[in-house]
Amino acid sequence: MKRKTIKKEIFYEGIGLHKGNSIKLHLIPAKEGGIVFKRIDLENGKNEIKLDLDNTFDLTRGTNLRNKFGATVYTIEHFLSALYIFGITDLIVELADNELPICDGSAMLFIEKIEEAGIIDLDSEIECLEIKEPVYLTKEDKHIIALPYDGYKITYTIKFNHTFLKSQMLELEINLENYKNNIANARTFGFDYEIEYLKKNNLALGGTLDNAIVIKKDGVMNPSGLRYEDEFVRHKMLDLIGDLKVLNRPIKGHIIAIKAGHALDIEFANLIKNIKI
Repeated sequence: MKRKTIKKEIFYEGIGLHKGNSIKLHLIPAKEGGIVFKRIDLENGKNEIKLDLDNTFDLTRGTNLRNKFGATVYTIEHFLSALYIFGITDLIVELADNELPICDGSAMLFIEKIEEAGIIDLDSEIECLEIKEPVYLTKEDKHIIALPYDGYKITYTIKFNHTFLKSQMLELEINLENYKNNIANARTFGFDYEIEYLKKNNLALGGTLDNAIVIKKDGVMNPSGLRYEDEFVRHKMLDLIGDLKVLNRPIKGHIIAIKAGHALDIEFANLIKNIKI
């Protein structure tokens, strides 16, 4: 497959989920070099953070990167999910803060901005990461399995011990049409009882009902309700696609995830990163 970048620059300004700051995002086409986050608020020479599995850290509530100088960028999974579905492999991502805009809690705005800018093929090629034999990862009651498959498919199951959100399962072929129609609009979510803890720890300061689903005992707090009855599992699928984008390679296989999350996703990426072509 050809490596890809965007045709023209993209500008967007939006709120960051955790700090609540207004963040200016500038996406610049690149002919090579992979995907590089550039913190323009930091000293040159120490402000570039490459999308690389070895640079991931602190995966409790999102997927985050840091370089050897300590420069960080947080909450990149929704953005990476959109990059994956377009096959974008080379890009400069400039921002003047340490997190990506949360937008509406989904990946749809990134999809729209990238479609508007357009995609171009680069001269060089990138090899697909093909699952040729079963790969398993289990941590307590959380599991990720990869099976050989002629394409890219994800089966995802979530299970919560909650009065409203219990179990959901979804299986989809991962392609642009399915992504736009069934995944991109699914928003991040949390529980009402988490809000006090997050605020006390200076987290989710930019979180509102406009950029996240908040689940209460008998439903959701969002006045507009859900976009899909199973929006929660769709968003977890969106996250998984973004998390595995840290490998920056197209994937060929069937991924089965049960109660996974960012930490398990990245550990799984470590398992499959050296699969021989």
